[in-house]
Amino acid sequence: MSKPTSNWEKVGDRFYRKVQLYSDVFDQDLELENYKVVGAPYSGAVAIYRDEEKIHTYRGSQAAKSSIDIYSCAGKLIQRINWDKGSIKGLGWSEDEKLIVVTGDGTVRCYYELQGDFVPFSLGHGAEEHGVQSCRFWSSGFVALLGNNHLIAVSRYDEPRPQLLAKPPTDDVISWSIIPPAYSLSRSVEVVLAIGQTLYVVDATDAEDRDFTAGPFRHISVSPRGEFLAFYTEDGKVWVVSGDWSEKLSEYNSGAKTVPKDMQWCGSNAVALAWEDEVHLIGPKSVATKFYYDAWVHLLPDVDGLRLLTNDVCEYIQKVPAETEAVFRLGSESPAAALLEASTLLDQKSPKADDLIQMIRPSLAEAVDTCVKAAGHEYNIHWQKALLKAASFGKSVLDLYSSDDFVDMCETLRVLNAVRFYEIGLPLSYDQFKRLTPERLISRLLNRHEYLLALRISSYLHLPTSQIHVHWACRKVRLSSDDEESICRLIVKKLNGLPGISFEEIARAAYDEGRVRLATELLNYEPRAGKQVPLLLGMKEDNIALDKAIESGDTDLIHHVLLHMRKKLPLASFFRVINTRPVATALVEASAADQDRELLKDLYYQDDRRLDGSNLLVSEALSQKDNLPAALDKLRLASKYLQDSKEYTSQRQVLDETQRLLKLQEQFEKDLSAPGVEGTGTGPKFVGLSANETIFQLIREKHNKRAQKVQSEFKIPDKSYWWIRLRALVASRHWTELEELAKLKKSPIGWEPFFNEVLAAGNTRVASHFIPKCTSLTVRERVEMWTKCGLLVQAGEEAFKAKDRVLLEELRDRAGGSAAVELERMLGMLGRR
Repeated sequence: MSKPTSNWEKVGDRFYRKVQLYSDVFDQDLELENYKVVGAPYSGAVAIYRDEEKIHTYRGSQAAKSSIDIYSCAGKLIQRINWDKGSIKGLGWSEDEKLIVVTGDGTVRCYYELQGDFVPFSLGHGAEEHGVQSCRFWSSGFVALLGNNHLIAVSRYDEPRPQLLAKPPTDDVISWSIIPPAYSLSRSVEVVLAIGQTLYVVDATDAEDRDFTAGPFRHISVSPRGEFLAFYTEDGKVWVVSGDWSEKLSEYNSGAKTVPKDMQWCGSNAVALAWEDEVHLIGPKSVATKFYYDAWVHLLPDVDGLRLLTNDVCEYIQKVPAETEAVFRLGSESPAAALLEASTLLDQKSPKADDLIQMIRPSLAEAVDTCVKAAGHEYNIHWQKALLKAASFGKSVLDLYSSDDFVDMCETLRVLNAVRFYEIGLPLSYDQFKRLTPERLISRLLNRHEYLLALRISSYLHLPTSQIHVHWACRKVRLSSDDEESICRLIVKKLNGLPGISFEEIARAAYDEGRVRLATELLNYEPRAGKQVPLLLGMKEDNIALDKAIESGDTDLIHHVLLHMRKKLPLASFFRVINTRPVATALVEASAADQDRELLKDLYYQDDRRLDGSNLLVSEALSQKDNLPAALDKLRLASKYLQDSKEYTSQRQVLDETQRLLKLQEQFEKDLSAPGVEGTGTGPKFVGLSANETIFQLIREKHNKRAQKVQSEFKIPDKSYWWIRLRALVASRHWTELEELAKLKKSPIGWEPFFNEVLAAGNTRVASHFIPKCTSLTVRERVEMWTKCGLLVQAGEEAFKAKDRVLLEELRDRAGGSAAVELERMLGMLGRR
């Protein structure tokens, strides 16, 4: 087994390593020098397409067809996208492995899931008129350079809103690059343009000349986190300046007579120059090393290194991690290096192993941690095992040591080795895996349809598997040629009962493929009505959607469906749908009562609910307080609703009487208004009063004949009329009229009410007129009535007539003055008898 340091190169005071990831990547017939090659971040897929500026060997009509081919890093074809949509001016990847294609007329296609499905949008801002020249991409957006030097930025692919940046000079742009928003000083994307001898920095508001005079600059490259900028000058030199442009850090002279075809950063530590088959890796302090190849080489930058791709190999260059250097560097005296050597000696059963352990005992925990981390950075499985074995040996010696990091690293390496396998082709480094996260790694496996591996990794890392099952089912729905019943049966058999499965998502995929019946069947297995209903509405299965909403018991969801159907259906059809569904009918009725009275009337009419419709018109009539004609019209319609039904004869009679009463009241108000101001509202008010209240008001105003007319018109009983008359006269203090009533022989309500009402009003004189007429009362009761009026002598006379000595004595004891004398006299006369 070769040593880990065999692929190391020292560049200045730092080590870089070149790891061969895969060999025999592409067919030798593929002329890679004639293609543009773009790699997705985090060791993702590689997209290649023909460079339109180069002449190609004719290989027949089939080979001449243009396409964008998507490969894994190991050279496995994932997808071929046939292309006939115009000249491609930009090809890039998003952080979540979406392929972005920009054409010369400003049309952008965002391909997702490494398939042929895409979302299009247009750049606008004159892109179609002036044409796109080139594009630069970052993790979530890109900038397009137009033919008139205008710059258009798109910062999000899910909600693309192309923004025109500040206008730079109109001179030719020699080269350019971008600083992503996350790393720019302005927190918006910044564009670095090489124009003439100088450099311009352009953002959303300003185009600033940086006053560089060493141009023209043939290449510009920005480090992954924006800390440094590299420029390639006309005379073959590479400048590296700080991200804030304040300091020139290094200058390297390549000595080359030809301009390199590409310049990229290797992590944030070195810059790589690439010619056809030669690569210069320039480290700090202007020191460089050179790599030579037998074929055309392409540079694919990544977050922590640089992929180099030829027909023969895919290699990865990165700065040797500190932990790896501490363990394997020649002559290293670190505790981790000693622990690895002790582990090797232990395998050889050498007693020196214990001596080494004792020597590094104070730093043993640190050595274990370093070996664990170094194992994560290794691509070679042999050295992974060796380092983990050394770590295991070291932690077994320690009294107290948490094994969590060790266990996590073992799990991580097992996952990394699985996805690095050439059939998968995801050569993630440990740092890339940590940034990517296991969940996003699973998404990349799903995009490659590696379902079994995704399930195993999810199970191994204790991640939910519902996303995997749903993705598999959606692909099955899209691609399977089986009949819909068989597909549904298979999917349900595999997925029904599994936690977190969204049958709605699978049904939506079926509907998008035109398999409406399959979508409907699959939705029956979706337990969440809130997920079922929107898709059913989109599928125009409105009746099923309404039934599902009613089954859920969610009134908001039912309202949503009903509103959708109300806008879509004729009124008669809408009512036919809800008539067989009482819950829906009740909700429509409740909602319409507050918001749409006309709809409610139509509903009552359609259902032949005469009384409800009549009551609705009555309520509207009651609300027309200031518009009597309108109220009368409403009442007339309410009565008409009931005219053909014998069941509601009494209700109709009440409505007719109400109309007559309102008309009388209107006439009273006109007749009794103040002279010369008829209709001004200065007279008594009658409209809106009941019949009894109308009589009361008329008697108060001394319009007795009109009151009698109302009584006669509405057949109000005499007893009721007399009670109203009594209270009206008392309320208006018409004592004379009350005294006239006392002269009558009979009263339908008796005379006691007269006494009580008048006495309550405080007029004892008039009240006393009614006492003698209360002949049905007992002597004591009449005596009490006289007493309440303050007439003790009259009370005594009442008792004297009844020869009630006891009652007289009680009155005498309560009286005083002349009343007492008179009562004493009555007692004496009673005694003589």
